[in-house]
Amino acid sequence: MNASEFRRRGKEMVDYMANYMEGIEGRQVYPDVEPGYLRPLIPAAAPQEPDTFEDIINDVEKIIMPGAASPACTELETVMMDWLGKMLELPKAFLNEKAGEGGGVIQGSASEATLVALLAARTKVIHRLQAASPELTQAAIMEKLVAYSSDQAHSSVERAGLIGGVKLKAIPSDGNFAMRASALQEALERDKAAGLIPFFAIQMVATLGTTTCCSFDNLLEVGPICNKEDIWLHVDAAYAGSAFICPEFRHLLNGVEFADSFNFNPHKWLLVNFDCSAMWVKKRTDLTGAFRLDPTYLKHSHQDSGLITDYRGSNKVNEALLQRINSAKKIHLVPCHLRDKFVLRFAICSRTVESAHVQRAWEHIKELAADVLRAERE
Repeated sequence: MNASEFRRRGKEMVDYMANYMEGIEGRQVYPDVEPGYLRPLIPAAAPQEPDTFEDIINDVEKIIMPGAASPACTELETVMMDWLGKMLELPKAFLNEKAGEGGGVIQGSASEATLVALLAARTKVIHRLQAASPELTQAAIMEKLVAYSSDQAHSSVERAGLIGGVKLKAIPSDGNFAMRASALQEALERDKAAGLIPFFAIQMVATLGTTTCCSFDNLLEVGPICNKEDIWLHVDAAYAGSAFICPEFRHLLNGVEFADSFNFNPHKWLLVNFDCSAMWVKKRTDLTGAFRLDPTYLKHSHQDSGLITDYRGSNKVNEALLQRINSAKKIHLVPCHLRDKFVLRFAICSRTVESAHVQRAWEHIKELAADVLRAERE
């Protein structure tokens, strides 16, 4: 796209957005589509040749907008992360397609991805140890956990350790500034002798393209040790990861099959706007299990269906009313709990809402509430 076309398409996008805002009242509040609708409608992999701008806009209107409120954005992210994973030739275990256990999610930065991986791994090992020995407290386990990284790793790794409350030990790099298996093994043995339990180490950050000099850790050496010791292996390729799309550089990613999570930054060489840090895990439940909170206002009818990944007395009558309101799709409400009360929240978030809209919504709620109460009496 040259400058002239960019200028023309930019104006067309402004018109598209303005038309959307002007006609928003005519659009459905809540989608008709069900979770899982999007993947069959778009290609399984990125096209070899670019689509026209017109085709892309048509797809947005016909495929994305019908589920724009939900679940289109989450599903589109999931499918696009599969596209990107295939371009990198990531092992299938990292992909979401065909009911796989893995999948990708966009983080704000590689620093964020490292922290997320560390916290997920920490939670996983705590749960595993407490399941085997219920008498163990979280504090007792935490004081024994130790994480390892190359001495060339980004400073964000040290910050992740501080935030996660675990010991972090730097493994000395070799003459090429890469972490080697022998140095890692030596550190593990030393920690065992000192009374620490490396089996509890929850994250191993392998760096593919360090910030300082773009050195590469040897995954084929380090990976098997991490798997043997049950250490979570997080591969950080934030800087140079985009190069693995090129066949001539893909061999530098060999050994990623040993990893539990992998990350690189499209907002570097792929010219994607900041913030876009692509992170994949072999088991999505390792992330969702670590960060899962279920306040009422975040719950939905499909959260346990397996089709989507959710990354975050009188009550019976109120629940029935909420179901009727959201099924009618004229307005959309989310609930909350105030102590033991199931409460419907009427939250006004748009700057374009006027008094007439509020009044119309209230009349709609009253009408449906009367129907619910009538059904309750019958």
